[in-house]
Amino acid sequence: MATQPTFDHPVSVDEYLATVFEHDCEYVDGVIEERDLGEFEHSFLQLFLGSIFVAHRAEWGVVAVTEQRVQTQRDHFRVPDVTILRAGMPRERILTRPPLLVIEIQSPEDTLRRSAAKAAEYLAFGIEHVWVIDPTARVGYRGTADGLEPARSGELEIPGTPIRIVLADLFAELDRV
Repeated sequence: MATQPTFDHPVSVDEYLATVFEHDCEYVDGVIEERDLGEFEHSFLQLFLGSIFVAHRAEWGVVAVTEQRVQTQRDHFRVPDVTILRAGMPRERILTRPPLLVIEIQSPEDTLRRSAAKAAEYLAFGIEHVWVIDPTARVGYRGTADGLEPARSGELEIPGTPIRIVLADLFAELDRV
């Protein structure tokens, strides 16, 4: 059975990029950070959200990918749960241009503080829209310059586009399975 490589020293970008992980890890300033995943709610919502964007890709003018590496800084590589690109955006093995939207789905081990810090990093990189979904608390957040803002309307949307996710519908699907 494969295990995650362990490092007891700072790792170079080249070493990170050359390492094969069982589950892709993030890289921040020489440190390999494991991602929390693998639990049912997280997995289901990641697949379900991805499938919504795939089903609407022509209408919404987007391309959806899951667990895609995004280089947000020279020494920062993040792996959002779902990444939404504008259709026609140049294809890259590792994204170095800001996508339209990233979605992070919280696992029970995740904290809002950590999610807010990642959202701030994404926004500073130029990603226009950051959503964080907490399946345990049944709430969604938008990343803003002021931190994570709860979706008080019960919807996550991208203004000026038809892109809209109704959280009650999303969580109802989770309850159906």
